[in-house]
Amino acid sequence: MPLLLSEADVRSVLGMSDLIAAMEAALVAFSTGAARQPLRTVLEVGEHRSFFGVMPAYVPSAGALGTKLVTVYETNAAVGLPSHLATILLLDPGTGALQAVMDGRYITEARTAAVSAVSARLLARPHASVLAVIGSGVQARSHLAALGRVRALRDVRVWSPNDSRRRSFVESAARTAACPVRDVASARDAVTGADLIALVSSSRTPVVNSDWIAPGAHICAVGACRPDQREMDTALVTRGRLFVDSREAALAESGDVVIPIGEGAIGPEHIAGELGSLAAGGIVGRQWPDQVTVFKSLGMAVEDVTAAQLAYEHARAAGIGTEI
Repeated sequence: MPLLLSEADVRSVLGMSDLIAAMEAALVAFSTGAARQPLRTVLEVGEHRSFFGVMPAYVPSAGALGTKLVTVYETNAAVGLPSHLATILLLDPGTGALQAVMDGRYITEARTAAVSAVSARLLARPHASVLAVIGSGVQARSHLAALGRVRALRDVRVWSPNDSRRRSFVESAARTAACPVRDVASARDAVTGADLIALVSSSRTPVVNSDWIAPGAHICAVGACRPDQREMDTALVTRGRLFVDSREAALAESGDVVIPIGEGAIGPEHIAGELGSLAAGGIVGRQWPDQVTVFKSLGMAVEDVTAAQLAYEHARAAGIGTEI
């Protein structure tokens, strides 16, 4: 019988270390052609241009077939709901029968950070230890946890424009983090001198400028997911050695890539490659110590379906969930 997993169920069985390893395998499968997914289908909903996406994928190496239904409603805070909500359906790859229905909100949160951690492991300098986090939502929380698994952090600076939410996040993070977590006055204060930067904002316009970024920094840019939104200025994208999760998706959906191309500052060839190709050893990552590297993440169905399959297998083994 199909299994129903709540967010609490998924949280209880999906550990970050296992998820980072699973995401690296999923990225490699995608970039080497061993997994299949189409470009996601996106509908805009209502006057606020809310987002509804359908993201199917098949990952044979993980035994995973399914789809994520994801919504992004920036107005949800007013009604006490997260802006990003999702449901994932898993199917039996052999029969197409329904295997599981699970909450995908936490999977989206955690797998995004796990993929950023893969990028940091492959691209950040080995002794990178000063992390700047631009944003104070769920992705700030998950990125702090994930990046701390691949680099020994000694200082974390946090900035977001919402003072109360920023202070609340810093207070909460400081209680469990293995290093100081500090509230700073501006995005510039956060990123100056940082060698690892997580851009996890909801901004539609650049939140960091190239002039603020130190040589050798690695940037995980995950917040802007539409062609008319971006978190980095053109100079920074032009300066950085740029990696993406999916070249096709980045050229269709990422304002951080599409806008500089439209301005004539870069061409499609500026994308050095996909993160999965780098993990597979097919391309070179950082070329010299002071090079700025950038990973632009849009999120992929292969990540969601692989993470969901991992949660499903762990839940079955532990007897967690409700049969339906």
